[in-house]
Amino acid sequence: MSDDTTAPPRRPLRHRIPTSLRQHWKVPAVLVAFVVIMAAAFGTVRVRPYITGDATVIASEITENTAGTVDLFDMSVEHEVSVEISDVEYDDMIVAYQDDGEKKWVNATVTIDGTVITDAAVRLKGNSTLRGLRATGDDQGLGPPEGMEPPEGFEPPEGFEPPEGFAPPDEFGPEAMAGQVGRGPEGMGGPGGTTSLSADDPTSLPLLISFDENIEGRAYQGMTEISVRPGTPVLNEATALSLTADTGQPSQRYTYSTYSVNGSATTTRLLLEHPDDGYADSLFDSDGYLYKADASSSFVYVGDDQADYTGQFKQINAEGTGDVQPIIGFLKWLDSASDEEFDAHLADRVDVESFARYVATQNLLVNTDDMAGPGQNYYLWYDTETKKLSVVSWDLNLAMQGSTDAGPHDSVSMSGGAGGAGAGRGGFGAGNSLKTRFLASTAFTELYESAYWDLYEQIYGSGRALDVLDDVVASVPVSDGLTAETLHQSAESMRTWILQRTDALAAERP
Repeated sequence: MSDDTTAPPRRPLRHRIPTSLRQHWKVPAVLVAFVVIMAAAFGTVRVRPYITGDATVIASEITENTAGTVDLFDMSVEHEVSVEISDVEYDDMIVAYQDDGEKKWVNATVTIDGTVITDAAVRLKGNSTLRGLRATGDDQGLGPPEGMEPPEGFEPPEGFEPPEGFAPPDEFGPEAMAGQVGRGPEGMGGPGGTTSLSADDPTSLPLLISFDENIEGRAYQGMTEISVRPGTPVLNEATALSLTADTGQPSQRYTYSTYSVNGSATTTRLLLEHPDDGYADSLFDSDGYLYKADASSSFVYVGDDQADYTGQFKQINAEGTGDVQPIIGFLKWLDSASDEEFDAHLADRVDVESFARYVATQNLLVNTDDMAGPGQNYYLWYDTETKKLSVVSWDLNLAMQGSTDAGPHDSVSMSGGAGGAGAGRGGFGAGNSLKTRFLASTAFTELYESAYWDLYEQIYGSGRALDVLDDVVASVPVSDGLTAETLHQSAESMRTWILQRTDALAAERP
């Protein structure tokens, strides 16, 4: 391992204090003093702190934090994670999803680096990633994945026929899709690695592990949830996460681990921290609200009633205090703003400098499923001091694979090609009006291009991407499901992609 860590930066000490506690320290201080006095008066009697319904007092409380044996995100040591789920619970989880798409929590025992955590919970995680699990009969799961459905009443134009000789690729045929996933770098033979999903192989499934679903207030090393990514070794996602962090942008911490379910043979999995209160409070020096966009969200103004946005945006921290009003207010303005108004006043509502870097980074990393992709993969941060929105990247499993020749004003799509600045709708449900208008506006061209070539130098021109890849590969443990030879082949494929991307952009650099 080099001295430069490939994992996203550790949380500063200030960020380990909840945002709401930093904002409203006096009330908690009085509560603490009260607890101390009561403890002195009642001796060994256990006094539970009183938590009000006002989330601005204490947004979230961790009352039981499991320390573990080693830092889960210490990539200099090998990690081992195993999950035990009873047959009944496992079948319930699978059947619930196959029947109606429900991602049901079931009980599990999770062991992390030798530390046993009983009464944990797990559920399936993902949208289009999981579609193969619902493939049955003639359907074979070939309908559009969740979040990519055509508008109600949509029909192809009269007389429409596919081009002569057109046929879907083999990897999208019924046989390939039954019980498998072929979406993204792993299933499509890209530099990330390989994967196939099957209910008969629990280790193949993407899971979300929760420590507080069954026991409120419990966490593991300060986290309430961690995500088990599908596929192995997923070098593209880990490298993209590290490069995002290296450029000073919000990212997610990750680690690699050998992994097994119910005593199965081991495989190698990428584990990610999953955004919760603690994650939200660690992102920025300022205070604010973090929102997750759902895969089916549209980023369109549909009225002032917050109920109309139910299921589109989930507030992660201080839930119940800000709700989605900041997003509604912005969408209302965006919906009515002329191009002149957009150019003149977007900076009053959006941190345009950070947004330019976000958009440039997604292009540089060739992420085909960012905030404008069919999966709507992004978080929104609303700064309560500046009253501005920022975009936080999320789910980079489709980054750093596919075509390497997209320039700064080309958009990337799941078809693998690059289009003009106004293109990039990779499928039904794709597109984002903020990103589209930002890139189309000449008022922000200089800002965007400056950010783009600065980030190019940091990521590719300096050779940093190759160094990060080397560090990532060095941290990946081999297992029954990942041999050293396969890891080496994936690393060489990833290295070739980086070199090709570097050369393609160098040829376009002003």
